[in-house]
Parts: sequence; C-alpha cells; structure tokens
Amino acid sequence: MKKYLKIGLFAMLAVAMTSCLYSDFPIDEDGLLITNRSECYVSRLTLLGTDLQSMHHNFEDAVVDTVACTIQVRLKYGADLRNVYPQFSLVTDAKLEPKVTGFTDFSDYKTNPPKYTVISGNRKVKKTYTIYITESDFIPD
Repeated sequence: MKKYLKIGLFAMLAVAMTSCLYSDFPIDEDGLLITNRSECYVSRLTLLGTDLQSMHHNFEDAVVDTVACTIQVRLKYGADLRNVYPQFSLVTDAKLEPKVTGFTDFSDYKTNPPKYTVISGNRKVKKTYTIYITESDFIPD
C-alpha cells in the first residue's frame, strides 16, 4: 500500500511541477499555447468519406493557393457530400475555425462553398480559405 501511495504522491508532484513550468506561457480559450508565430496558412487538405478513405478523384491532392486563400479539390462523381470529414494540415501553431469535430455536410458546395479560417500562432493573423469542389469521372491525359 505504501508503494502505491509513494507512486501517487510522486505523480501529483510531477504534475504540479509541470504546470508551474508552463504557467508563464499564454493559453487561448481552447487551451492551446499562444506563440510568436505569425505564419497562417493551409498546407494540405484531404476530404474523407464515411469509410475514412480519400474522396478525391483519382486520389489527387487538393490544390491549395495560399495567396488567394482558395482550395480546389476534385471529387469522385456521386460522392456523398452530406458526410465529409475535412482533414487539414496547417502551419505550426496555427488553429482552425470552425473546428473540425466530425463529419460535415458539404452538399451545398455550389451555392455556399465551405469556408474555414486559419488563425496564426500569435492569434493576430486570420485568413479565410474557401473550398471549391468539382465532381468528375473524367481522367485527363
């Protein structure tokens, strides 16, 4: 019993010391560390279906334009756009709004293209990316 008490006390001490070490760093409302990084961009996007496999036509990568803040993606014709799981890769320390919490309905993509905002690590720079979707069975030469 004393052995477990010692382990428990040691664990509590380690947690207390760790929290003291990081208390000087600012934390945002999501509990994420705010850094001095001002970079703010999406480096990659993959849209997954309900089977968690890529929905991209011929498994092509989406084309991300970091200047125009657009993402062009070709999906397989007839893909279920009511259940899309967007998987973003962002620059270090950036975060995304709205948060991806599960499957999303992209079925209204023609009149209301999905938009996501990337927020820099210092939380001072925001860039909104628009996702443009085309469906295709055609394979270019």
